[in-house]
Amino acid sequence: MNQILFSTSWCLPIYGLVGAILTLPWAMGIIRRTGPRPAAYLNILTTVLAFIHSLFVFIDIWNREPETFTIAWLKAADFDLSFALDISPISIGTSVLITGLSLLAQIYALGYMEKDWAIARFFAMMGFFEAALSGLAISDSLFISYALLEVLTLCTYLLVGFWYAQPLVVTAARDAFLTKRVGDLLLLMGVVTLSTLAGSLNFSDLYEWAQTANLNPLTSTLLGLALIAGPAGKCAQFPLHLWLDEAMEGPNPASVMRNSLVVAGGAYLLFKLQPILALSPIALNALIIMGTVTAIGASLVSLAQTDIKRALSHSTSAYMGLVFLAVGLQQGGVALMLLLTHAIAKALLFMSSGSVIFTTQSQDLTEMGGLWSRMPATTTAYVVGSAGLVSLLPLGSFWAMLSWADGFVAINPWVIGVLLLVNGLTALNLTRVFRLVFWGEAQQKTRRTPEVGWTMAFPMVSLTIVTLLVPVMLQQWYLLPTWESVNWYVVLLLVSSTLIGVGTGCTIYLHKGWSRSTVLAWRLVQDLLGYDFYIDRVYRLTVVGAVALLSRISAWSDRYIVDGLVNLVGIATIFSGQTLKYSISGQSQGYMLTILAVVSVLGFFISWSLGLLDKLPF
Repeated sequence: MNQILFSTSWCLPIYGLVGAILTLPWAMGIIRRTGPRPAAYLNILTTVLAFIHSLFVFIDIWNREPETFTIAWLKAADFDLSFALDISPISIGTSVLITGLSLLAQIYALGYMEKDWAIARFFAMMGFFEAALSGLAISDSLFISYALLEVLTLCTYLLVGFWYAQPLVVTAARDAFLTKRVGDLLLLMGVVTLSTLAGSLNFSDLYEWAQTANLNPLTSTLLGLALIAGPAGKCAQFPLHLWLDEAMEGPNPASVMRNSLVVAGGAYLLFKLQPILALSPIALNALIIMGTVTAIGASLVSLAQTDIKRALSHSTSAYMGLVFLAVGLQQGGVALMLLLTHAIAKALLFMSSGSVIFTTQSQDLTEMGGLWSRMPATTTAYVVGSAGLVSLLPLGSFWAMLSWADGFVAINPWVIGVLLLVNGLTALNLTRVFRLVFWGEAQQKTRRTPEVGWTMAFPMVSLTIVTLLVPVMLQQWYLLPTWESVNWYVVLLLVSSTLIGVGTGCTIYLHKGWSRSTVLAWRLVQDLLGYDFYIDRVYRLTVVGAVALLSRISAWSDRYIVDGLVNLVGIATIFSGQTLKYSISGQSQGYMLTILAVVSVLGFFISWSLGLLDKLPF
């Protein structure tokens, strides 16, 4: 039985694809009499099968050697396009995480979207989402990974624009799609270039090529930057980070997947590209700069947000910035641990925030308060998710950050400073949100807010337990250090940054009206963080303004130069035709004489221009 499951593990992405296809009759309105809920049940059933399959393979794979399945798709002459799939503990473990969180998110969506008329369409998109992520997890081909990233871009566009009747939603979906397309286009250039240089796009072949590759500095730099651009767009890294904030206009179950898994998909590809990126020191430095700027900047911006989902989404960008920083420092193991612990904790946080939004019908932090006694399961989920996200002993993120900080405390102390700053700001932001939502006196929209139903409570409680068990799982996988090797100085620094952040969040003054400060300097800081350092306005004045100017110049030249020249030829033709009709004599010999004379003159001028007349003897 185990052998059969292992040999068929290549079909894990097919479960989600089959679930999505089965829901299409309801999503397209072909089946109406049963209502849309059977579509949701079918999609959940296929996800359960995918989770069980991947879980059994994951349990069994520890006793096996990793394998690679190669599927030949097209062979013609010297052209060989094949799909390589990697079956290893990392890839199958990633599949277990994807299918498990997808299953919980879909059960959660049953309650969150129970009254939505398009729930079948939503589950069809979730099925495609799951299929693309599962395929990305086991892909051993850069070509397949790129194609699946494009599918994720399309799914993000469809899910963000799910409620397409709202103008703001349409704008958010368009901006998310176009921003990701910038990174995807540059990534495609890198994929094509790498295919030409290496002769193969399978990761195993690329790793062998990278060991002996001898590229000039310019080529390696441009190649590395192109390969970075795609993951940067998927992970909402500076300067391609604006889409994640706007993507919060979509349904919250989709936000659970997007903030925990989709952003991690780009970082997972970046992890696989490490040997190729190591060919260019400039590309690695770009990763370090991009990750540092995004981690610190997004952590600061999250402090000024009054929308609960946006306050959490900016911390997603910040933690992906830490992953980029880890990859830039060639700490792949740390990056994977961060992705694992962040995905579980952030999914729990978004489930908790979704429950708050569902009961209060509001995302505004200034309209909430006093929910801890009315929604105990939601409150517990938020507290555990927050503790699992920051470096609080003994939860998962603490060990991920400890393994990173312990190795760089003496080599690169500035990395520890960035880590402590981001961790402290994240703890401060999560504490601030907790005080505004769950603490204090009940507001008008929170006075009658019962706990959510079992379809939403069950995934939250289950994920709460999983978050608490992450350290046990890390211990089973031999990823935790022994107590004798722990650097207690680093432990003290990490825990202190968390406690300082929590303490500051508990003591700062939070006014429900969020009135702007009368002090000019502080008001400028509030606006700077609240408007995301005015990045969108900078884009409008630079990139968008330049494109608009070039468009106007192109329109003017097309209208007055190109069209003007064509119109001039047309007018000259009409004028000449109107003029010649009065000189027609009706004698064909005159016409032939005119043609012969014109052809002779043209032949003379052509011969003269080509210098043929210079060779004549006279």
